[in-house]
Amino acid sequence: MSNLPEHTSDSYLEVDEELVSALVPMYHVVLLDDDDHSYDYVIEMLMDLFGHSERRAYEMACEVDARKRVIVETTYKERAEMKCRQIHAYGADWRIPHCKGSMSANVEPAE
Repeated sequence: MSNLPEHTSDSYLEVDEELVSALVPMYHVVLLDDDDHSYDYVIEMLMDLFGHSERRAYEMACEVDARKRVIVETTYKERAEMKCRQIHAYGADWRIPHCKGSMSANVEPAE
C-alpha cells in the first residue's frame, strides 16, 4: 500500500481566475455592426454562441448598433479565435431577404 493520498476526479487544484488572467494574455472578441442583420438575429446569436442572457444580449445588440462594435467576450487567445470563427460561421439572417451571410467580428488584445 502506498502512503500517497488517493486522487479522485474531485481532487483537482482550484484555479485562481485572477492569477490566470495576470499570467495569460487576454483577448476581446469584438462584434462589428452592419445593416444586414436584425436585432433578433444578434440576440439569438449571442445567446447561442456565448450563453448570454436575453437581457445582456439585447444590451450588446443596442451597443453594436450605436457604437458600431461591442466586446462580446474577453478570454484567452485560442478561445477568442474560436468564438470569432463561430460568429463568422453562424449564417445569414433569414429575416432579412438581402442578407448574404454572417456578421463580422475580430479578435483584439485586451489591454
